[in-house]
Amino acid sequence: MEAPLVVGVDGSEGSLRALDWAVDEAVRHGRPLQMVHASLWERYEGTAPAGTRERPWGQVLAENILGGAVERARNRSRAVTVTTYVAGEDAAGALLRAGRSAVAVIVGSRGRSEMGDLLLGSVGLVVAARSSCPVVVVRGDRDALEARHGRILLGVGEHDTDSPAVRFAFREAAVRKAELDAVHTWRKPAHEPVDHPLLTRGEAPFFEHRAAETLDLAIAAATRKHPEVPVRRALVEGAPHRVLTDRSAAADLLVLGAGHRHHWAGLQLGRAAHRALHHAACPVAIVPQHPPEEAARETEGPTPG
Repeated sequence: MEAPLVVGVDGSEGSLRALDWAVDEAVRHGRPLQMVHASLWERYEGTAPAGTRERPWGQVLAENILGGAVERARNRSRAVTVTTYVAGEDAAGALLRAGRSAVAVIVGSRGRSEMGDLLLGSVGLVVAARSSCPVVVVRGDRDALEARHGRILLGVGEHDTDSPAVRFAFREAAVRKAELDAVHTWRKPAHEPVDHPLLTRGEAPFFEHRAAETLDLAIAAATRKHPEVPVRRALVEGAPHRVLTDRSAAADLLVLGAGHRHHWAGLQLGRAAHRALHHAACPVAIVPQHPPEEAARETEGPTPG
C-alpha cells in the first residue's frame, strides 16, 4: 500500500484547518490520507456488554468526530482516498506511531483545549521533536493556508548540504509550482578569526562570503534536480528565529530541519523551530535530518511528491 499522509483530528477548529490543508496536500502529491483520532474511552469506560444497544459515550464521540472529518474531506475533494483509525492511546503517541509508516504527519496548532497554544507544547511540539518523518504544524492566515503567496520558505542551517529538509522544500516548491526562498542567516561571532584575507576589507564581507558558500553548497544538488523551481537566495544578518518568523508572513510553508544529537532521545528542536511553531504566519514543516553516518547510506524512500 502506498504510504499515506497522516492527519490528527479531534474535532477542534485547529484540527479542521489541519484537515483541510492535509486534503489539499494529498491532492497535490497524489497520496492517500489517513485520519488518526486518539481516544482513551475504552480504557476508562470499557466496552458495552454483549447484547446491549447502548454504546459508551467516548465511542460515540470518536465515531462522530471521524465521521464529520471524513465528510468534510470528501466535500473538499473526492479525489483523495481516505481511511480512519481510532488509537487507544494519547494523541502524541498515536501520531508518532502512525508516522512510522507515513510520508508526513500533519497537526493543527491548537486542539480541544482551553489552554490554546499550550496544547502545541503537549502534542504538536512533542510530535515535531520526535517524529521519524516530516511533521507539518498548520497555522497562519487564510492566504498562507490557501497557498496564495506562491512561495516556500526554507531555513538553511550550517549542516544542510543536500539535507532532507532541503529536498523536502524543493519538492514542495516543484509540486506547487512555487518560488523557493532559501534563507541563510549569519552573525559575527564574539571572537573573529584574524588570518583570513577577506578580513582586510572589513569583518562583514568575510562572514557574508562564508554564509554565501554555505547556502550555495546546501542547495546545489536540489537546484540541479529541480531546474524548474525558481530560487531566490537570501543572506540575512541576524538571528534565524527572528528572520524566518518575520519572512513567514509572505510564505505558504516554512521548512526547517531538526537534527539528531548524541545522548538525547529523538530529535532536538532549535530556537528557530520553537519560535516558528508558535509564531509563524504560515504552516511549518519540521523535517528530521539524518546523522552523517545515516545520510551517507541513505536511499531516498517515499516522500511527498
